[in-house]
Amino acid sequence: MNEKKGTIFNIQRFSINDGPGIRTTVFLKGCMLDCAWCHNPESKSRKPQLMLYGSRCVGCGACVEVCKLSLHSFDSDGTHLIDRDRCVACGACAEVCVGALEMCGGEKTVDEILTEVKKDLSFYKNSGGGITVSGGEPFMQAEFALEILKAAKESGIHTCIETCGYTKRDTLEKFIPYVDIFLWDVKETDSELHKKFTGVNNEIILDNLNFLNENGATIVLRCPLIEGYNYREEHLRAIGRLAEELDGVLRVEVEPYHPLGQSKSEAMGGEYPLGDMPFLDGEKVNEAIAIISSETSKAVKKA
Repeated sequence: MNEKKGTIFNIQRFSINDGPGIRTTVFLKGCMLDCAWCHNPESKSRKPQLMLYGSRCVGCGACVEVCKLSLHSFDSDGTHLIDRDRCVACGACAEVCVGALEMCGGEKTVDEILTEVKKDLSFYKNSGGGITVSGGEPFMQAEFALEILKAAKESGIHTCIETCGYTKRDTLEKFIPYVDIFLWDVKETDSELHKKFTGVNNEIILDNLNFLNENGATIVLRCPLIEGYNYREEHLRAIGRLAEELDGVLRVEVEPYHPLGQSKSEAMGGEYPLGDMPFLDGEKVNEAIAIISSETSKAVKKA
């Protein structure tokens, strides 16, 4: 029995983009970075959060009746308002809502997670899939993430972790025996720009990446492409050179920007830094792949 608890915000079954085969991706809540383009802004805080999708609200008023702190109200045009400064995210309003209010984040034990993951063992075996621990940033809950991966390995399940790599080396070292593939985010190769875009520089991240490589880890570089930020030839060529230098890198996967984080930011009562930036078009994705490929013999593909 493993009753160690952590906070997650989703368990996504039948995932095909988070490692080989059919996978179950466990999303842990909390991240030490603050990427301008984050597509999971609800993952940044470790705490559970209340999300309001205003377009779904039917104005029934059930939330007003159930909220003990009187946080919900409606203005003259029917817009649903929440006093978020006083909200304690108890979730009572979401329980009675017909679809506009959702709680993001809750505690689960390792055993509860593995019970869900094991429902698809036959799919993992037939497809070469398994479990992927993602986030947020898994190293924000390092002990919990490690226990999940240990339990999965003990059950014979293939393991991946998707991470930005911003952690202490001795913490990272503990994960190596329990991770089959590290999905390593390379957000920006220029340290000053990395800090500008994410809030931290990239020295620790690159040092940890080299450490993994020296210790025989298998690595996939995952590279978000955001026009106006890191969609630069110098950055793309640097990714290719990095992949070529590291023997442990299997391939490079590019992740074109999509604006799906915008609605989630608004649902939490915040503003999205990138505004209405559209999806990155296919031609530019192909150009990026070609530039990276010109610097490495490793495979480069869209994630």
